[in-house]
Amino acid sequence: MKKNPLFSIIIPVRHPTAYLRETLSQLRHQSLKKFEILVITDKISKNPHPALKRNLGAKLARGRFLAFLDDDSYPDQHWLNNAQKIFRSSPQISAVCGPCLTPPSDDVFKQASGLVWSSRLGSGGAGVYRNSISPRRFVDDFPSVNLIVRKTDFWKIGGFKTRYWPGEDTLLCLDLTKKLKKKIAYDPSIIVYHHRRSVVLPHLQQITRYAIHRGQFAKKFPATSRRLGYFIPSLFLVYLCSLPLTHFFFPVFIYLLFLILTFFTFILHRQNVLSSLLAIITIPLTHLYYGLLFLIGFFRSDIQFLPHQTDKITGNYVGG
Repeated sequence: MKKNPLFSIIIPVRHPTAYLRETLSQLRHQSLKKFEILVITDKISKNPHPALKRNLGAKLARGRFLAFLDDDSYPDQHWLNNAQKIFRSSPQISAVCGPCLTPPSDDVFKQASGLVWSSRLGSGGAGVYRNSISPRRFVDDFPSVNLIVRKTDFWKIGGFKTRYWPGEDTLLCLDLTKKLKKKIAYDPSIIVYHHRRSVVLPHLQQITRYAIHRGQFAKKFPATSRRLGYFIPSLFLVYLCSLPLTHFFFPVFIYLLFLILTFFTFILHRQNVLSSLLAIITIPLTHLYYGLLFLIGFFRSDIQFLPHQTDKITGNYVGG
């Protein structure tokens, strides 16, 4: 642990896992050494809530910048060094983020999940830039698996809101950009590798809470969540349900054409054929499942999830 760390890396976890050991091992290779690592477990926080753990880590942090990772992710070796350069470029930049890529070590079933999220057709409203190398831009919503925030700004808005999980990172970004009028800079050099959930069932299980909460947020926090991209899967689901009455099949043919084009895009980028096929099967299932749960979240009065469950194998948060 450095005496005067510039960055405080905060990792919430239920309990130590093989993924966490991998993360800690990879952090030893950071080109910028001015950082400390704060692993916040259930034993430390007395509560399984990831947002509460991140807030606790922020209270203990001695660095000027809070670097958030999930327990099943690890950063590129220049992660912090590149982030430091971006923060130095402007005091208006309150946070820095970047692409979350699928680790090369993931098997074909996890690679397929990564392909779903990195493709334009699969990622939909979430934005392909979150899961693939994309041009620099300013964003107003980004997941905390790869989010680095100025500590002063973090506490100006009171940190993460613990009422919601998931979605606490969406609200943090909303406060940074709307309340503080600051900027969140996405840069392709801020790379984190994020292990995926295998297709199909674990993949769908992961998005359950996110789909319901995004539907709820589209109603409660429209500034960043009431966007067409988040509604399209639900509109597609409603359209499919209307087919017995309308017999209007043209959009289905267009959708199938996009699936075929997406498959060939995977192949042209030298992706594994099996993982590409699995991804093409998973994309429509993801759209329909997400679309249904988004509607549930949108029309329910209030929904809250408690992060009390973990994956039996990895120990990661279910749905996280």
